[in-house]
Amino acid sequence: MSAVVTTWAAGDYPAMARRLMPVAEAVVAAAAPGPDDRVVDVATGTGNAAILAARRGARTVGVDLEPALVELARRRATDDGLAVDWRVGDAGRLPLPDDSADVVLSVFGVIYANDHEAAARELGRVCAPSGRVLLAAWTPGSLLPAMGQVLGGYLPPPPAGSAPPSRWGDGTFVGQLLGAADLRITSTVVHRLGLSFADADAATSLLIDTAGHVVAERERLVALGRWEALRADLRSFVGDRGVADGGSLRLEAEYLLTTAVPAAVVTP
Repeated sequence: MSAVVTTWAAGDYPAMARRLMPVAEAVVAAAAPGPDDRVVDVATGTGNAAILAARRGARTVGVDLEPALVELARRRATDDGLAVDWRVGDAGRLPLPDDSADVVLSVFGVIYANDHEAAARELGRVCAPSGRVLLAAWTPGSLLPAMGQVLGGYLPPPPAGSAPPSRWGDGTFVGQLLGAADLRITSTVVHRLGLSFADADAATSLLIDTAGHVVAERERLVALGRWEALRADLRSFVGDRGVADGGSLRLEAEYLLTTAVPAAVVTP
């Protein structure tokens, strides 16, 4: 595996990526890329959306900041016999020319860019005049943003000047953000992803183990005697949010699916 350069590869993110596959399927289905369409999956992670687009025959590029995840995505595509152009790059400075994509996708990816405005401008820059942009983002107060609030007191503060990722999941804010990048929203639809676990302890373990930014702080928090408190707080959060579903526990994760087009495009 490639060297780890971000906290995204510090935990078992692929385990979470597998849970998020239904969202990638929904985004790609809504985008409906055709054979030979040029598709870019921004902040591709382990390649869920890029691989799905490639299976449809699209000429696909997957971009991510974390080399270790790009390498995992590359291996997945190779195992499936798919040709995908994998690139390491920042969502705020995509390694792609202007107007190079008919479809621009991002599934819980671009929302984590440090500079949201720069990332939005990049989405608009690489989208062809006749293209479309589709984004999945957690809504404010939904499962993952709320988990971040619970754990915030244990973790280092976010970078100065950064904004909450769930900003992209608020229809008003994302409209302003994309509008400033010369993109016009044509649709916003709220969806829910159900996550099932054997019990609250299993849910707590997965949420911690797949969060690289949390795993990266474990040694420090253990030394401070705070790791078990973090786990207990998250366990309490899971217990409050979870719903009994037969013999299992179900968590609902709400997200916004946004579709946008270049602002100059006139809809009939």
